[in-house]
Amino acid sequence: MKPLIEQKLAVLYGGTSAERAVSLNSGIAVSKGLEDAGFNVQLIDTQDYCLSDLVKLDIDRVFIALHGRGGEDGCVQGALQYMNIPYTGSDVLGSALSMDKIRSKQVFQALNLPTAAFEIVDKAHYRTVDAAKILQQLGNVVMVKPANEGSSIGMSKANNAEELHQALIAAFNYDQQILVEAWVQGPEYTVAILGQTPLPVIHMETPNDFYDYDAKYKSNTTQYHCPCSLSVEDEAELQSIALKAFNATGAKGWGRVDVMRNAQGQWQILEVNTVPGMTETSLVPKAAKVHGLSFSELVTEIVAISAKGSA
Repeated sequence: MKPLIEQKLAVLYGGTSAERAVSLNSGIAVSKGLEDAGFNVQLIDTQDYCLSDLVKLDIDRVFIALHGRGGEDGCVQGALQYMNIPYTGSDVLGSALSMDKIRSKQVFQALNLPTAAFEIVDKAHYRTVDAAKILQQLGNVVMVKPANEGSSIGMSKANNAEELHQALIAAFNYDQQILVEAWVQGPEYTVAILGQTPLPVIHMETPNDFYDYDAKYKSNTTQYHCPCSLSVEDEAELQSIALKAFNATGAKGWGRVDVMRNAQGQWQILEVNTVPGMTETSLVPKAAKVHGLSFSELVTEIVAISAKGSA
């Protein structure tokens, strides 16, 4: 195998998912970071690209900067694996399971990891759904989430049966299966994972009802705290839970685990992200900076971890 720095890297970005705009920004940042580290990098938007052409380019390794469907759900991972091209991050199983909010929560439950109660609604059976009953079972306030979307796309809060019906209709524009989750009232945190190392915890604060798409990408009122102001013991406990959740879904290499703390002080795992945002101001780079890694060092470490895994 070539020395790492001599390898020709392709950064896959863009794609066709609902998160395309975010992925375009991530890919550009990752490519620049790798070039600054000395790598030979080719930036490839997969929107109209045939992946088999990577073989003709003699690519040694792929850095996946694709968010959402087609890039974070195991599809591109399977194609690269079939072509015997090493890539960063989680494999097919870890990607697919982490992307599916319903199946990942079922795994968390099976392993006794803390996560909010939920119900599943299928589009095919939508007309038979008893919204009032679901609300009663889940504490009268719920969060509605498409099972396989990221960046809070298609998500909304519902306080009554009519709002729940409308939220489900909106979510069905993105997915056939919807997660209806008990509303968690409390602060939200995120834990970046690098290899098997949880990075410093970030606490997100927004005046919005929840940390939605606008709060993540458009608002100038969202605040990020790292250090997160938790006690040493609480931060260590949260990092431990996040790493367990990351490993539970089979995630590998790097990623991010989102968690909330409810009014009773209990941690509630939201989801595992296997290809989180990677602009210079995204959450993983923020945590890495506090950990002592520049953006260029972070993306280099992600490549190095993938090389160790494929060696």
